[in-house]
Amino acid sequence: MKLLNSKDIPSFEKFISKIELAKKNGSVDLSTSEDLSLAVMNLISLEEHFFFTAMKTDKEEYIDTSAEIRNMRKELLAELMPNHEGETWCASKHLLSTTMRLIEVGNKLHSENKRTDSLKMFKRAYEVYSIFWALKLKLINIEKLTKISKDSNRLEDLVTKLADCCNE
Repeated sequence: MKLLNSKDIPSFEKFISKIELAKKNGSVDLSTSEDLSLAVMNLISLEEHFFFTAMKTDKEEYIDTSAEIRNMRKELLAELMPNHEGETWCASKHLLSTTMRLIEVGNKLHSENKRTDSLKMFKRAYEVYSIFWALKLKLINIEKLTKISKDSNRLEDLVTKLADCCNE
């Protein structure tokens, strides 16, 4: 299932010119932002693990640790998404969380020698991660995330080409 129509996504040329302008203005460091996005994913996962550990062990101190991790995650997400509007903050958090979980499911399936299923999960993770980047870079807005289409993977193509063209 694709979440966006081709018409919702800017042309590759427009996308690259937007990135080049942001790089010239010093407002985007994609490699640092990518690392930060992965850190935020892991912090979200840690929040969940400490919560479940608290419930399984009945030890309240794990809830306190989860709250500390949450505060750090909020600070780092604010660095990652400084100019958010409306629901983009929350959507970003959920997109990153979903990406992390899909990667973990893909890894588990891969370890069980379920290669086809694992690749499907990895592709879904990349699609969701691409949507995060499109939202972060303001290539799409939150209303367009609610549209569903089965005919486009241009967003993934743009993010892949972005990664290729922005290597430092």
